[in-house]
Amino acid sequence: MEDYSRLFEDDDFVVEHLFASPENEKLIQDFSVGNDAMGLELFLKTVAAQEEKEKQTRTYLIKDRYTGELACYFSVRTGLITLQVEGDSFDSLSAIELSNFAMNQKYKENHPNARRLGFYFFKRFILPLANFVSEYIGVSTLYIYALPEDRLIDHYKKMGFSRLPEDQEKFVQNHVKPKYDEGCIFMYQIL
Repeated sequence: MEDYSRLFEDDDFVVEHLFASPENEKLIQDFSVGNDAMGLELFLKTVAAQEEKEKQTRTYLIKDRYTGELACYFSVRTGLITLQVEGDSFDSLSAIELSNFAMNQKYKENHPNARRLGFYFFKRFILPLANFVSEYIGVSTLYIYALPEDRLIDHYKKMGFSRLPEDQEKFVQNHVKPKYDEGCIFMYQIL
């Protein structure tokens, strides 16, 4: 397998695959979301490695190039969006799921002047990765199951995600939402 662990980087940050460096294990154990999203922290610490081995999800760490600190992590996997189009008929779109996306609270505390990093990481690293993949496998959509918090939903809207009409959102919630994302809000954007 070709090593894409340093495919994306800039002057301040580097994106590494979960297993790219021996020090990543300690960085992962020190990661803290610092809010009500403990599921995101637990995924990174207890599930990500197994899902990697099973080829279910790819998890990437965004690290500060100068300090080596873990600033953020995200996980992606292929997916399929099934949308209700008329009555009982439906259509499916190939997609990429941004299955996990979380900032490290400790990094934010250590760098209080760093603002809008989640937005920056999404636009600079995650969206280009999704577009890169779409060039090779014909994926048309990026989607996420967002925690049902108004501020977070608004944040994702600013990042270019949209919600479905209420009837289609209910269809997705009843037919295709993974148990892991129960209670979350389906949002998407066309690549």
